[in-house]
Amino acid sequence: MAFLIKSMVGNQLKSFGFGDSGEEKKESGETSDPAAAAGMTREEYEEYQRQLVEEKMERDAKFIQKKAERATVRVHLREKYRLPQSEKDDNQIQMAADDIELPEDLQKMVVEDQDEEEEKGTIFGQIQNIPNMDMDAIKEKATATFTEMKQAAEEKCCVM
Repeated sequence: MAFLIKSMVGNQLKSFGFGDSGEEKKESGETSDPAAAAGMTREEYEEYQRQLVEEKMERDAKFIQKKAERATVRVHLREKYRLPQSEKDDNQIQMAADDIELPEDLQKMVVEDQDEEEEKGTIFGQIQNIPNMDMDAIKEKATATFTEMKQAAEEKCCVM
């Protein structure tokens, strides 16, 4: 019974313009053409879509570049501290196709690390790494011994 009343009253209201049949027609027309929905012509809409795709490609390229730079830093740190290498980092570096440029700060750090490694490679650098070793006392002792030897040689030698 409620169904009968609703259908009779509902049909009457729709005929007076209170129904949503007109809105349904508008909505179906809008979904068929996205350019019209955006308020643009078809050409403008296609150009807009091309620009979006280009911008996305640029963002993706920059993202890959940054990932490769970070991977390079990780590889350097792993080499420095003799940690196992990661295949993931190697893959990220290869994806960037050797277009990796480290920032100046990181390049300076790499150069400083290489200089430190070279210094540690010398005998003097190895001696400094020995624990409980007072390098200043050793230097003073060496210079004192040298001056004593020089004075002793001068006393014995008539030419000096």
